[in-house]
Amino acid sequence: MRIFDPHIHMTSRTTDDYRAMYDAGVRALVEPSFWLGQPRTSPASFFDYFDALLGWEPFRASQYGIAHHCTLALNPKEANDPRCIPVLDALPRYLVKDSVVAVGEIGYDSMTPAEDHALAAQLQLAVEHGLPALVHTPHRDKLAGLHRTIDVIRESDLPPELVLLDHLNETTVKAATDSGCWAGFSIYPDTKMDEDRMVTILQNHGTEKMLVNSAADWGNSDPLKTRKVADAMLKAGFTEDDVDQVLWRNPVAFYGQSGRLRLDVLTPDPLHEGNSVLRGGE
Repeated sequence: MRIFDPHIHMTSRTTDDYRAMYDAGVRALVEPSFWLGQPRTSPASFFDYFDALLGWEPFRASQYGIAHHCTLALNPKEANDPRCIPVLDALPRYLVKDSVVAVGEIGYDSMTPAEDHALAAQLQLAVEHGLPALVHTPHRDKLAGLHRTIDVIRESDLPPELVLLDHLNETTVKAATDSGCWAGFSIYPDTKMDEDRMVTILQNHGTEKMLVNSAADWGNSDPLKTRKVADAMLKAGFTEDDVDQVLWRNPVAFYGQSGRLRLDVLTPDPLHEGNSVLRGGE
């Protein structure tokens, strides 16, 4: 079984997670930029973080046979902080990097005017750079937030087939699929979706343009949730081809629209920016 996790925050995970993910079948992932649990106080902290997603994390993933790509953006939560707005002006120099396969996460947190501006501006950046967009739908008032998100996407120049609407659930899946966008679902131990609910959605809505991710981060999350969805699908009567479509071919198809997706894993150099993590390693 091959698995592509299209949304996971490996900067918050250990190297043991990389090993366990490989053993579970994960061979590729996309790491979207997101907030770090507390407010950043300057654009410079974003830039160091972006550099880590472009360099350190691909290096770390390559040690365990996993291809690593990322999406970069000013996230919705921090779009409300005037100190962070200059990130929007700096993004173009990052969005040209080879391993950046989308603009993201963008979207809404509290649905403020500042978030309106950041979303529209970054959808335009996606257009200008020929990239898809990974869109975070809000965790509160989800259906209203989704409708507002879709309205902004329709007002932009980015076609819906280049948009992945993430963090969906039973209340938002129909509106999302009706919009023509791709549909993403985050599987969590206690919140968002679980594997059994995900199987029911796939039974009711099919497997076309459906993506499943772990969104594993600093909180109570599980980087093996993609494999658990695959196992639950098989148990429910889905075929191995169905599983391959949802857990591999769909994310490859979506992010492949960037023209930058590489699924081969390069051999890591002995050192990364002077880091000796491979010393005495595998």
